[in-house]
Amino acid sequence: MRYERPFKRTDRVANEIQHILGEIQTQYIDLSDLGFITISHVKISPDLKSVKVFFSVLKRKKPIEKIQLAMNNKAKAFRKYLGMELRMKYTPELKFYYDDTVAYTQKLDSIFHDLHSDD
Repeated sequence: MRYERPFKRTDRVANEIQHILGEIQTQYIDLSDLGFITISHVKISPDLKSVKVFFSVLKRKKPIEKIQLAMNNKAKAFRKYLGMELRMKYTPELKFYYDDTVAYTQKLDSIFHDLHSDD
């Protein structure tokens, strides 16, 4: 009988990478000039060699395009620290993308609040 794990290896590695990137952000790389950045989601390719990192920004200090460019410019530093923590044969390439779900949720909340206050 074959033992089934609760989720795939890619999911487990993505969760670990998200956790490590959060620690790197607070300990080694200063992102305070961009705003309050949180790593919201990580997707990893099936071969475990490339990662899409989705981030959200609260209290942003620059436009989103410049923040995303700055994050991608710091990807090499993130990868360096990630390689020290992650126990894998290859350290995956990182690409950062803005996750607009927080802004979308806030917009929906304000619409619902306006509808509720009109009644």
